[in-house]
Amino acid sequence: MDKKMILQAKELSKTFSNESVQQHVLKNLNLKIYKGDFTVIMGNSGSGKSTLLYSLSGMDRPSLGTVSYYLGDGDEATDISKYSNDKLALFRRNHAGFVFQQNYLNDSMSALDNVMISGLLKNKNRKELAEKAKGLLKRVEISEADSRKFPAQLSGGQQQRVAVVRGVINDPEILFADEPTGALNSQNTENVLDILSELNASGQSIVMVTHTIKAAERGNRVIYLADGCISDECDLGEYAGDYRDESNPDREKALERHRKLKDFLQEMGW
Repeated sequence: MDKKMILQAKELSKTFSNESVQQHVLKNLNLKIYKGDFTVIMGNSGSGKSTLLYSLSGMDRPSLGTVSYYLGDGDEATDISKYSNDKLALFRRNHAGFVFQQNYLNDSMSALDNVMISGLLKNKNRKELAEKAKGLLKRVEISEADSRKFPAQLSGGQQQRVAVVRGVINDPEILFADEPTGALNSQNTENVLDILSELNASGQSIVMVTHTIKAAERGNRVIYLADGCISDECDLGEYAGDYRDESNPDREKALERHRKLKDFLQEMGW
């Protein structure tokens, strides 16, 4: 069965101007993202990874080109590239979720309230939303006691797990993640990546920017950017667990995926 698209970028360009100097960060880029995929964007520093993510998500506006979404089960495209700022904000609230390298939690609110605020902005029932938020926080191993704490009272890994829950509280059709483990230690990195893998296994579409093989291995599709253009992509297939785990029943498959990605990145000059 052919996969259904969730978004498509056509002839996408992004130029930043500084006095008389112009920097062309994205250059006539074409890209399709499919529902249920865990799409990873990689590339060297300055290749345009985050700019592409922000342009696709509606957090930034492309200089040229279109970004179209295929929402629900429909086949009709919705072009968001010409939306007003207010309409873009409403679109993001209703259809997209976000996780960043910095968690951007509100220091004056509890972990639970940080998660709930996004849902309340969407006019959800407060009681039902609270139950859903508590359930999601429990799922990522944030206890009820910890959910009442302020961000400064939580570890960095706990804060990022709260940020992931905040990103999915509104059941987004697509979740965007920009270096979500970049500020975490090794164990917390694994915890957050496990959460993203679980979300994807349940059907969540994810687009993630990363600079590490460990994170990229969680995706089924890896796109490599160079100088604002897509150089190539690698189809890894379904995540098969950690190839380093001797108890993993799919260890051979996981090792094959690891080698395939490593060879691909070497070909790309990474």
